[in-house]
Amino acid sequence: MPTSSASTPESAKASGGGGVQSLERAFDLLERMADAGGEVGLSELSATSGLPLPTIHRLMRTLVACGYVRQQPNRRYALGPRLIRLGESASRLLGTWARPYLARLVEETGETANMALLDGDEIVYVAQVPSKHSMRMFTEVGRRVLPHSTGVGKALLSAVPDGEVRALLGRTGMPAATDRTITTPEGFLEALAEVRRQGYAVDDNEQEIGVRCLAVCVPDSPTAAAISISGPAGRVTEDATEKIVPVLQQVAIELSRSLASSGA
Repeated sequence: MPTSSASTPESAKASGGGGVQSLERAFDLLERMADAGGEVGLSELSATSGLPLPTIHRLMRTLVACGYVRQQPNRRYALGPRLIRLGESASRLLGTWARPYLARLVEETGETANMALLDGDEIVYVAQVPSKHSMRMFTEVGRRVLPHSTGVGKALLSAVPDGEVRALLGRTGMPAATDRTITTPEGFLEALAEVRRQGYAVDDNEQEIGVRCLAVCVPDSPTAAAISISGPAGRVTEDATEKIVPVLQQVAIELSRSLASSGA
């Protein structure tokens, strides 16, 4: 039987609208699971999302079938392994978008520029553009480090509530990379308060003797990200810091705008 031209668009609209709403809800549940540490129960998701249990159960069944969520033996739900591939690809792409901005940092400061993310309890470097100096810093893209001894770690954790920072430090410990590394939660929280006050973070010989690093967060980044410059302590002096930090902050703002306009 022929379908009237008036009914077809309305039917498609209703179907499409429901599909979009389900998609939005599914992504919201994944975000809530990540915020909860990666594993939750249905009742917790219902309480935080406001969605009825039948709706959550239906969405979770679909996510489990697709591999994005898995059900634990205790009947709680955890983020699934298929998300790892998406996350790794997104991290590489984020690093690719950042490279022109890191290259500008190198041009204007003369030092190696980096981009890093907070992944779980660790810092992972996703992009780097090396300095043109013969003596320069090098951090392998993909390298993972603990946040307490790095400038990017301080910058990223400065946006995290102190209680959550304490919990993270309790899980990772605070091993000393050098004799300048902060190794107590109280000392680290004081350092984060200083980061919030001055608007940038410093790694002063804390990860490696002879190296200083300056870092700032990328505001409103789709995932928590920071950019930094690192170089020999003899070049990244206090006087140099006064000139470098405004450049870092401006490039972070421009990178944030670029990520927003690209829909990243």
